[in-house]
Order: sequence, then structure tokens, then C-alpha cells
Amino acid sequence: MSTAPTVSVIMATYNGAALLPETLASLQAQSFADWELVAVDDGSHDETVAVLRALRDPRIRVIESAVNGGPVVARNRAFAAARGRYVAGLDQDDLCLPERFARQVAWLDAHPDTVLVSTATECLLDGKVVPGQWPRPLSPGLIDWLMLVQNPLVWSSVMFRADAARQLDPFERPECRYVEDFDLYHRLRAFGRIDQIDRVLTCYRQHAGGASQVFSGTMTAHAETLLRARHHALMGAQAPDIAGLLVRYVMGRAPIGDRALLRRLFDGIAQLRVHFAAGERDAETLAAVDRAVSQLWWRLCRAGVRSGRLKLRHAIGARPAAAALGDARPADLLASGMIGAVRALRR
Repeated sequence: MSTAPTVSVIMATYNGAALLPETLASLQAQSFADWELVAVDDGSHDETVAVLRALRDPRIRVIESAVNGGPVVARNRAFAAARGRYVAGLDQDDLCLPERFARQVAWLDAHPDTVLVSTATECLLDGKVVPGQWPRPLSPGLIDWLMLVQNPLVWSSVMFRADAARQLDPFERPECRYVEDFDLYHRLRAFGRIDQIDRVLTCYRQHAGGASQVFSGTMTAHAETLLRARHHALMGAQAPDIAGLLVRYVMGRAPIGDRALLRRLFDGIAQLRVHFAAGERDAETLAAVDRAVSQLWWRLCRAGVRSGRLKLRHAIGARPAAAALGDARPADLLASGMIGAVRALRR
């Protein structure tokens, strides 16, 4: 390829030969054809490199690492070799729908203040497409809020401006391994707005071999450190110490069985919301934030009640003002209470 492509897709590969062909096929099916794939193989022991080279697509460049350095090292190497003005993230096992690149390129071309744009995402589980667990629709203001309490974006759905990312040193930080994407979004935010196209253009594959399953301990520790740092950047020494609770119960979706702990978590979220609102947020954004907080409260209550560790009356009795009764589903909560009672008896 003599001229630089519009989009550089960066991918770290490692022992991905089984699922990689479907991912590559989704790339080649893109309606927007001006892309390159920079795939850095991280010392695979299977046929991953052979799968990449077998396509004989001149848009695909393969860089082989002699030793396994991990995904951050591989993606940093891929980014260093990328030539496009836009960079798209894609993992070796995820899928792009045909219009993904066309819509993201058009968005970034039309919105010069946007540094990164993602897409809505669904999950691929045992060969079936199921709804994603990420909030939508997402406005830029709501994304800013959610990044204080969870990671609202999927790496394989993002496209960002290469010139902004090149101002970061390093591109991805090794000390944030397995939450390096979440850290990158925070760091790119300094260069512009983060948007999302509310159309499903990406499929995230869930399987036992995924990094989020294999490296959950490292991921948890690094996510805690990252959120705690963001809270201190927002509030200083007054920041509530709820990063661990957010990672365990919001990001990790563990059921919370202690109403005092539940209240402590949402008292901390309320403090974050006060300081977030002080940043000249418009009324529409703050209304969306309040809806998100309310929905989160009821989701955590439902999970805790169904686990049998949190009684329904205790959950409702501890409800903060931010949790609107209109977001509750009475029939579902009653069913959850019965399920929880049975589980409590069994335990």
C-alpha cells in the first residue's frame, strides 16, 4: 500500500486461530474499504499467524513478537505502526457489522470536536446474539458521568483520532493492564468529546477464554486504582472511598447483600454527582445522570434481593431520593423477593 489508509485497525493476537477467521471476515465485509489491519502477534503457539497471512489481503500487516509481552505491549506496537488518521480498536474474537467503519468515519469527519466515537454493542454468547449490558443511548455528558462509576464503552467498538492519541506517552499504560482501554478513554477525553452512535455495529464475544474471565483479579485491582484516581481528580481529599464497591458491585455485577453497604455506595455516588454537576452541566445531561443513578439503584437492589442476602423491605426502606419509584418494577421486585427467600432458606 503506497498511500496511508483512512482507518488503521489495531489488534493484539494470541492463540486466536479458532475464532480469528470470523473476525477477519467481518473486517473484509466492511462497506468502507479504505482500512488497514495492523496485527501484532504476541508469541502465539497455534496457527494464528498462518490464519492472518493466508488471506493474502494487502491491507493486512502482521508483526510477530518473539516473546509474549501481553496485550498492552502488543497494542502499543500496533499503534506505533498505524498509518491511518483514524484508529479503530478490535479484539481477535469480536465482530464488526458491515456499516461500522463507514458510520464512524462519517461521524468523526462531521464532528471535529469529537476525539473518540463508539457504537452500541451486542454480545455473542454460544453462537447467539444477545442484548449488551452497556447503557444506551449515551450522550457525551452521560458518558462523562458513567466513566466515573464504570466503563461504558467496548474497546472493539471505538474509533479515535490518531493525532490525539499520538500525544499520549505511552499510548496504553502497562500499569493499567486489562483496564488499559478504560484508562485510554479517560486520557483521550482531554483532547475532545466522546460520542456514541446509538446503533449496534459491534458484537462482543463472551467466552471462557476471554481476558475478562482469565485475568479478573488483575483487572479488579487496576480498575479500582483507576476509579480512585479519577474521583480524587474530581474532588480531591473529599472524594468518597467507593472505588472498590463500584468495581465489585457495578462493574463486576456481584450481588450486594448488606443494606448499609448499599447505602454507603449510593451516598458516595451522590457526592460524585454533586461535584459532577458543578462542572456547568446542562439540565438534560443532569436529568440523564439522575435516571442512570436511579436505574442502577434498582438493578443492584434486584440482584441483592434475588441472591437471598438482601431483604426486599430493607432494600426499599434504604432507597435514596435519587432512586425514583417510577424506575421500579413492582411485579419483578416481588418475584425477586420470593426467589431470594427460597435461596435464603436453602442457604
